[in-house]
Amino acid sequence: MQSYEEFLDLSVGFPQDGFEVIDDELYFHDLNLMEMIETYGTPLRFTYLPLITKKIQQAKLLFQHAIINNNYRGSYMYCYCTKSSHFRHIVEEALRNDIHLETSSAFDMPMIDALEKKGVVTKDITVICNGFKTYQYKQYIIDMFHDGFHNIIPVLDNKEEFNIYDDELDLPCSLGIRIAAEEQPDSQFYTSRLGVRMEDVIDFYNNKIATNPNFKVKLLHFFINSGISDTPYYWNELEKYVTLYCKFKKVNPDLTTLDIGGGMPFKDSLVFDFDYEYMVNEIVKRIKEICAEHEVMEPDIITEFGKYTVAEASGILYKVLGRKQQNDREKWLMLDGSFITNLPDVWALNQKYILLPVNNWDSEYERVNLGGITCDGQDYYNQEAHMNSVFMPKTRKVQYLGFFHTGAYQEVLSGYGGIHHCLLPSPKHVIIRRNRDETFNFDVFGEEQNSKQVLKILGYT
Repeated sequence: MQSYEEFLDLSVGFPQDGFEVIDDELYFHDLNLMEMIETYGTPLRFTYLPLITKKIQQAKLLFQHAIINNNYRGSYMYCYCTKSSHFRHIVEEALRNDIHLETSSAFDMPMIDALEKKGVVTKDITVICNGFKTYQYKQYIIDMFHDGFHNIIPVLDNKEEFNIYDDELDLPCSLGIRIAAEEQPDSQFYTSRLGVRMEDVIDFYNNKIATNPNFKVKLLHFFINSGISDTPYYWNELEKYVTLYCKFKKVNPDLTTLDIGGGMPFKDSLVFDFDYEYMVNEIVKRIKEICAEHEVMEPDIITEFGKYTVAEASGILYKVLGRKQQNDREKWLMLDGSFITNLPDVWALNQKYILLPVNNWDSEYERVNLGGITCDGQDYYNQEAHMNSVFMPKTRKVQYLGFFHTGAYQEVLSGYGGIHHCLLPSPKHVIIRRNRDETFNFDVFGEEQNSKQVLKILGYT
């Protein structure tokens, strides 16, 4: 019988970038996961910050090469989509790479103000303010603009949003307009609820903004929900919105920038084969070709990568608490955590992550189901992205396993520090940095939640 390691190698090819097995134990980017478990216990969430820098630098280099290869006359700006993870250690690591920010809600703005007061950013930072804006969100934008953040760009999500800026801003201000993109064919809706209808963009500009000396529409923004993908749908949508940019540019010479939204995928499977270099080059190439057809100067390009930036930096480790043979075919490994509370996208979106055992790689393998510890029937994981099963080492020894590349959205959707289904505690969270001598620096960001904290939230104390 093959060992688990031999089985995985024959199935998907192993080891892979970022993962290797040494002495029967799994290492993640040189991190000995068993040592971490022995030190901090499980369930354990961890974030390895150097991977954020690696992903940002990769994307900047790809766009730089594509711009050179295609003799593209515009520039490129990388913005981090803060909603993917607002945590300070994440945002500060991203900002070390000479990037800018994209926001989606009111509390983003005092967060950026706090970063400026700490000296992490200056008031020259570009902030792309997206989303349907509450009064508080709009007021924060206005207040920060008056405080000297003159590169804040409110992206108008609807025509009425412009009115408050017109009333309260008496300084020159750059604006963006978001296009209401068409949804993908299998969607329940034809058009995104966010943004201004395509056919209204130019008329809205002419009627409301063109004659106002304080405002210039510098940016046109669109966001395709399916993300950047090599599909006819994506290329058709890209062409449509670049064509609108060209028509708008002829009416509004101040227009210089196309924000192509987020959506660069992250590695969520051991068979992930997305060709980043091809896609970036093809996007730049097609934008240039469409602009040439319309005899318009190519725009500067902005991206708002969120999942791509942070997902691959994090993971969560579990211990198998027990094994249950429920019938002749279904074996369950019961974990010391929950998918619903720790990895909510597994439950809500059927999201798959890279799943690997941490130890016992020399053991035989078997098909299993993974059960979370809540009493909810949906708290399970039984299917990988590349096959309709889950396999783990067949052993009676203590077994640990990990889900990897979980760094986008999961902590915030889980409600970090709040109360969770079945009152399961938030797991301990460790932040990992790399020192100049290549050793690791571990910092406990948050201890596992205790009963007193939970009871206080619930009003018992």
